[in-house]
Amino acid sequence: MSHLIAPSILSADFSNLKKDIEMINKSYADWFHLDIMDGVFVPNISFGIPVVRDIKKHAKKPLDVHLMITDPDKYFSDFKKAGADIISFHYEASNHLHRSIQALKDLGIKAGVAINPHTNISLLEDIICDVDMILIMSVNPGFGGQKFIENTYDKIQKLKNIIISKNTNTLIQIDGGVNLDNAPKLFKAGADILVAGNTVFSSDNPISVIQKLKG
Repeated sequence: MSHLIAPSILSADFSNLKKDIEMINKSYADWFHLDIMDGVFVPNISFGIPVVRDIKKHAKKPLDVHLMITDPDKYFSDFKKAGADIISFHYEASNHLHRSIQALKDLGIKAGVAINPHTNISLLEDIICDVDMILIMSVNPGFGGQKFIENTYDKIQKLKNIIISKNTNTLIQIDGGVNLDNAPKLFKAGADILVAGNTVFSSDNPISVIQKLKG
């Protein structure tokens, strides 16, 4: 598949959010990435269901919702109703991983599992055939603008090997510290989707940056 780019709305201008949504619609971006933080699972609070619903009114591309929250299962249905096309929840926040994945499948939505930088890739081997996507955090979750963790490349390669060995089509998404310098290396290592926040929205020409990120 071709490389996908999912700009992170967390870095957008919330005083003029519609403008940034329209920019993404016009760009070569593939998805909208929406980071949902509850101030408990991660030390930050972002936005919730009403904002997702409002973004959906204007977005012309799929909404990729990343739940950095405790008890994510409680909110799957609400986020689906708000317009989520893909929902990723954290391995570290789920006591019953298969049940959570199945709950998303039952809603008719694509299921992703996210892992923090310290979580070992091998823990995903038993569920790799059940999910549509694995989201590897390449910074510690909670805040944008953090420094990229170099060990991410090794994790991507290990995950890719598991995916190949299991003969599945699970996608690999990378979130955190993605920029124009490391994007080609991430794709080369085996990533399919890159989330980019500050790199896109701090640019004078975000549409051009998105195009360059795709390679």
